[in-house]
Amino acid sequence: MPGGLSVADPAALRIESVTKRFGNVTALAGISLEVRARECLGLLGPNGAGKSTLVRSIVGRVRPDGGRVSVFGSEPESTSAREALGWVPQELALYWLLTCRENLEAFGSYQGLRGRPLREAVAWCLDWAALTDRAGSVVSTLSGGMKRRLNMAAGLIHRPRIVLLDEPTAGVDPQSRNRIFEMIEALRADGMTVIYTTHYMEEAERICDRIAIIDHGRVIAEGSKEQLVERSFGGRSDVVMRFSTKSPDAAAWAKSLGGAYGEDCARFAVEQPTEIAALLNSAGQHGLRVIDVALRRPNLESVFLQLTGRSLRE
Repeated sequence: MPGGLSVADPAALRIESVTKRFGNVTALAGISLEVRARECLGLLGPNGAGKSTLVRSIVGRVRPDGGRVSVFGSEPESTSAREALGWVPQELALYWLLTCRENLEAFGSYQGLRGRPLREAVAWCLDWAALTDRAGSVVSTLSGGMKRRLNMAAGLIHRPRIVLLDEPTAGVDPQSRNRIFEMIEALRADGMTVIYTTHYMEEAERICDRIAIIDHGRVIAEGSKEQLVERSFGGRSDVVMRFSTKSPDAAAWAKSLGGAYGEDCARFAVEQPTEIAALLNSAGQHGLRVIDVALRRPNLESVFLQLTGRSLRE
C-alpha cells in the first residue's frame, strides 16, 4: 500500500456520527470515518454530496449539529489541531495584486512564521509548486494551473501533519493536473496525511490508499478500490451498452434486468461473457438499438452506479 502504512499507525483523524443541516437540507447525515497517520483517504462523490461540508467541519469552519471530530485527539478549534491541519479550499484564496512570493509571505505570517523560518518556508513552497521562476509575478498574470498550485502552497506553507485538499484539480488542464498529482505524491513521501475530495474516480484510484464514497451526506461504501469492487461485483465483469438514440424506456429496461442506467448507457454485471447475447436480444425486443458494447473489469464508477443507481457525475 502506498505510504508504507501498517495496522499499527495511529489515527490522525476521527469523525464520529457527524451531522449538519442547513435549513431543510441535510448536508451530513451521521458520517463516521477514521484516517490513519500517513494515509491518503479519498472522499469520492458527486457535487453536493457533502464532501466540502465535511472538510469544513474538520477544519472548524462549520460547527456540526451533532457528532464529534478529533485531530490527533484534539478538538478542531484547538491550537494543536489548527497547527496540525492544512486546508486548501476549492475556491482560490489568493491576493490577486500581490506576487507569488508576497502571497506566500502573507499566508506564512498568518501561521506565525517570521524571519528565517518564513523565508525557508516560502522557498520550499515555490520549489514544491514549480513556481520559483514566477516568484515575482503578480497572481493575476498567472495561468489557471499556476494559481491552483500557488493556492495549494499558500494553504500548506506551515507544513502541517494533515492536509485537506478540496477538489484541487477543478478547472485545470491535463498537464497542470499531472503536476498537482506530483505535488501530492511529494507530500505523501514527506509523511503527511492527506484527505482528498473529488468527483473524478480516476483521481481517487491514482493517489488514494482508501476511498470513502459519499452520497446525500452519508458514507455508502469504504475501502480500497479493490475492496470496493470485490464487495459490489465479486468476480463479475461490467457490460456497458450504448444506444443509437436516447430512450425513456432504456432506464426501465435496464432496471428490470438488474442493471443500472446513467450517462446514456446501460450497465450490467455478468458472470460470463456469453450473457451478453441474451442482453442484446432483450434490448432488440424492447426496440432499443445498441451501437456499442464493452466488457470490462468494474471500476469505482461501476461501484457508485451499482450502489446508487446513478452516475457519479449526475
